[in-house]
Amino acid sequence: MLSLNALSWTSTPSAKALGINPRNSHLSRVHRIIRAFCSSPNSTSAGNLDSDDSQELSCRVNNFSGIKLEETVGLDSGKLRLDSWISSRISGVSRARVQSSIRSGLVSVNGRVISKVSHVVREGDMVNCTIEQLQPLRAEAEDIPLDIVYEDDHLLVVNKPAHMVVHPAPGNATGTLVNGILHHCRLSTVSFSNPEVLHDADDASDDEFCALSSDQDYNGGISSGLYEASVRPGIVHRLDKGTSGLLVVAKDENSHAHLAEQFKKHTIKRVYVSVTCGVPSPTCGRIEIPIGRDLNNRLRMIAAPGLNTRQKARYAASRYQVIEILACGGCALVEWRLETGRTHQIRAHAKYLGVPLLGDEVYGGTKSMALSLLQSRNPSSFRGLFVELVARIERPCLHALSLGFQHPNTGENVHFSQIPPADFTEILGQLRDIRAEKDTRPVKVRSYHLWCFDKMPVHMPR
Repeated sequence: MLSLNALSWTSTPSAKALGINPRNSHLSRVHRIIRAFCSSPNSTSAGNLDSDDSQELSCRVNNFSGIKLEETVGLDSGKLRLDSWISSRISGVSRARVQSSIRSGLVSVNGRVISKVSHVVREGDMVNCTIEQLQPLRAEAEDIPLDIVYEDDHLLVVNKPAHMVVHPAPGNATGTLVNGILHHCRLSTVSFSNPEVLHDADDASDDEFCALSSDQDYNGGISSGLYEASVRPGIVHRLDKGTSGLLVVAKDENSHAHLAEQFKKHTIKRVYVSVTCGVPSPTCGRIEIPIGRDLNNRLRMIAAPGLNTRQKARYAASRYQVIEILACGGCALVEWRLETGRTHQIRAHAKYLGVPLLGDEVYGGTKSMALSLLQSRNPSSFRGLFVELVARIERPCLHALSLGFQHPNTGENVHFSQIPPADFTEILGQLRDIRAEKDTRPVKVRSYHLWCFDKMPVHMPR
């Protein structure tokens, strides 16, 4: 059985936020368990709980299954979506989990079952909610063609296509990279007992490494019965669904641990290339701006100085370099080198610079914005070409171009590079042609062999 690493997740909901119905003896017992842990902030153990209670606490606090909320919307709540309000009252539960509970008919407002997640609650509304049971998510092996750049007994380096999700999550249980790796490695299934963790991660994942910290058990977040000790390959880091490019997969536990440690220490060498809407100013630099969750949109991160603790902002640093100015400043080819691996780091930092990635609808690189920039900076004769070009963009123009690390078995420093796929290079070529028709002077492109896409080597051991 293949067992891919999952992030462990623990959160203790506040007793105030969890209004347990005392008429339900089973839930009342859960409430007693939670109160034992929440009653004293300095409590280090639940000494007055029996072993069964302690075990149930661990299970329920981790996944919130069966937790019941009965509460009246307060005076200061204003007009809020139902899913947002419930999420704010049960600390740590994901919005996706709450929405699923609403759609399953487990939430009522003023005694009426509500199935619409965007239903607006107002002061005085009585909300009753039961968080639905968390179902294990299983990934089956699928015969999916994979572009294997390099493979040995210890690891795989895969060139992930755009539009492919890395790991299974609710709504994406099939067709993922993991499904393809299961088939490639001739292994049958992998199970995740906490799919909402992966769902949240996949909703907001750029390249943050998937690894447990050193004080966590390797089985964290997954039922121990789902593990087979002899085979534990796993995803070490992630790429967005829309991002193409290189990704390393460990074939055994030792390789996973070594690679994860390199990601944690930021010694992995990663180079990305993107097409931006507009040209960054200055044309090269270092961004050291923290990144946190956008409280108005859980699928989006935000980069801004002075983010508060509610957004759980984390230190993030990126270096960028404009490689080529395209279409008279309407776009630019930009290289990115990551010093950290935060969720959506490049996309959030590009937006902070005022140059969102071309095709990144979530972060402002919309088709209308791109069209406006291109048309304002170029002759009207190109208008039809711009409309056609922008219409063909179906994802953020971001590609993981280069990946270097120390091989976990041999200790050799290895380096892999992969040219961007056709959709990226075709758009880049058209933008270059637009520049060429208006200005025949040679473009100053940084002298670096990776930008000679047609001559770039794929595997370069060092």
